[in-house]
Amino acid sequence: MHVHLDPHGGVAGDMFAAALLDAWPDLFERLDEALARTALGGVVALARHPHNDGILSGSRFAVTPAAAGHHHRSYADVRGLLDAAGLRPPVLARAQAMFALLADAEAEVHGIEPAEVQFHEVGAWDSLADVVSAAWLIDWVHDRPGGPASWSCAPLPIGGGRVRSAHGDLSVPAPATALLLRGFLFHDDGRAGERVTPTGAAILRHLQPAARPLPVPMRLARQGTGFGTRELAGMSNVLRVLVFETPAGTVLEETLEQVSFEVDDQSPEDLAVAVERLRERAGVLEVIQVPVQAKKGRLAVQVQLLCRPQAAPDVIGACFDETTTLGLRCQAVQRVSLARESYEAQSGAERLRVKQARRPGGAVTRKVEMDDLAGVDGGHAARETVRREVEARPRAGAAETDDA
Repeated sequence: MHVHLDPHGGVAGDMFAAALLDAWPDLFERLDEALARTALGGVVALARHPHNDGILSGSRFAVTPAAAGHHHRSYADVRGLLDAAGLRPPVLARAQAMFALLADAEAEVHGIEPAEVQFHEVGAWDSLADVVSAAWLIDWVHDRPGGPASWSCAPLPIGGGRVRSAHGDLSVPAPATALLLRGFLFHDDGRAGERVTPTGAAILRHLQPAARPLPVPMRLARQGTGFGTRELAGMSNVLRVLVFETPAGTVLEETLEQVSFEVDDQSPEDLAVAVERLRERAGVLEVIQVPVQAKKGRLAVQVQLLCRPQAAPDVIGACFDETTTLGLRCQAVQRVSLARESYEAQSGAERLRVKQARRPGGAVTRKVEMDDLAGVDGGHAARETVRREVEARPRAGAAETDDA
């Protein structure tokens, strides 16, 4: 799957959530239920509203705090709130990563340490919920059968004028936002205002989308339109997402970064935790452990990671943080893989996710997700019976989609 962001009006946290939920309308109920099970459920209420500005139709995403008032929070407070919220580990990791990006940018602007940063606008409950919702949606997209998604983004509108903040009036784009968007392409459509908000910039920096729309020829599967709350003269203030699927049988070639190192002085229990945390980092595609014999005849573990090239600096820092290694190796590698299609198949009362690929010789292979087979009662024999039956059955018509 490939998701292309078209920031026609701009990018903000609520616009990003609205656009993805407009592309997958049935997903809002799952997001709402997921956040309701966390500590955030008691302090914010989420809503998705159909919206039409007289030009385009789409969705708006709204967060309503349970208590009135604006809350200024330190970066440490935000980290503590997220850690205590009860989010699933992958979602927590993405939300923490986005706020870390914001804290680093604010620290650089003000010449202080990230730990000293005080969040004002982005410390409010609605901004917290926007970032957590974005983290949940990104994780859902990347957890789809068929492998992690890729992202791209069209040039961003530069905007203009000034924006009022707790630090006084600031030129647009605000300094911290501009730092987060270094390296992104911009254009000027002649309309002023803050077109990319700090939370929108943090989401983009976290995703690290490519500027090139499509890595290979792909099929447009769906689109979504997310409205912002501001009105722009003569145009719709929307972020549009285009969701593409790669036809089965397509051979994908891409350059990835391989990071590897050996560890001989970290306990297996702690290293297992470290590997899982590395696997959850944005841009990481796979992490494996291999037993090796290191210097002085010591038994050691070699850790190998594959990640997107733009994620390599963050991944390298995480390797040093999570493990005892003092050095590692990095090299660019070429990966060749088959495109996969994803769908759901019915087996009795179970809905099972299936990955399907077409081999270069024309043969079609299917694989049922093991996480779904885990719910089949009757032990190994029952699971094998269901797996073989589903994998031998052709996909049930073109009308079946990858909706969850």
